[in-house]
Amino acid sequence: MRKSKPKKRYILPDPKFRDVQVTKFVNNLMLQGKKSIAFTIFYDALDVVEKKTSESGLETWKKALNNVTPSVEVKSRRVGGATFQVPTEVRPERKQALGMKWLINYARKRGEKTMVDRLAGEIVAAAKGEGAAVKKKDDTHRMADANKAFSHFRF
Repeated sequence: MRKSKPKKRYILPDPKFRDVQVTKFVNNLMLQGKKSIAFTIFYDALDVVEKKTSESGLETWKKALNNVTPSVEVKSRRVGGATFQVPTEVRPERKQALGMKWLINYARKRGEKTMVDRLAGEIVAAAKGEGAAVKKKDDTHRMADANKAFSHFRF
């Protein structure tokens, strides 16, 4: 075990919206250190979302992210030779991180031609409460609900 916790790294807000959450999302979206390309993809996707929904792209994205973030998850816990899936609450930072990762991963798996269209499509779907990322959240919640009987094994 380490002696001390590592220092928390603070992230600078993005240039367009001055929002730290946007920068975190773009950092997750980024591949091979190409941050400027990731920013371009994100901003273009928000423009496409604005055209599709005729609402603010940033607000739609925040709504989508809110619909995707889980509140409970299951963790494996070994008790007396048996492994149990124990439902646990999710820390706020982890909630946000999981939501972002799910949104990006399921956007990458979509069928549209460019990443801009894929991300825009997934954001619109998640904002409506549908799409693969929202399904992942529902599955996670359902699994936690099914294993509620083992909640007394919490750490």
